[in-house]
Amino acid sequence: MHLPGQLSWIFGIRRFGAAIVLMLAYAVAQTALVPEYQIKAGFLLNVAQFVSWPSQSSDTPFVIGILGDDPFGSYLDETVRGEKVNKRSLTVQRFRRRDDPPTCNILFISQSEHDRVAQILSNLKGRNVLTVSDIDGFTELGGMIQFFTEGNNIRMRINLDAVKASNLRVSSKLLRVSEVAR
Repeated sequence: MHLPGQLSWIFGIRRFGAAIVLMLAYAVAQTALVPEYQIKAGFLLNVAQFVSWPSQSSDTPFVIGILGDDPFGSYLDETVRGEKVNKRSLTVQRFRRRDDPPTCNILFISQSEHDRVAQILSNLKGRNVLTVSDIDGFTELGGMIQFFTEGNNIRMRINLDAVKASNLRVSSKLLRVSEVAR
């Protein structure tokens, strides 16, 4: 269909305007990043699905603990709400500074515990607690899983020796998407 000059020009501007709106919407979508600790909360839930603990009663909840300042806010609670690990309901518990090791299945050690991390890991030796943190050098200190940023991606580094020493097993599926600490 051929349109008269002025009408063709108006439709051309409309198409150009629509293209600009689409490009702006795309740019906004690219900059509306998911908060870092919302992603890490999802990682903690997924890690729980790909690690095996020695048998435990399905009557007891599966506990993800946070030691120190809580960087997750409500993200972790929202992520685990209604979820199960091996038929066990999930719960989140927060622990402040303490010397006795908390009772949980996964323990996220917050940045606020940076100066005490070696002591905390020593106190947990031999227990079936999967230790996770985003503290630099965590796996070198004996931690099991460290979140780190590479480019714009959050990745995981796994210390298999520490995992095995706690009588836990990591699925090969999790190992394929992680870096193994050497």
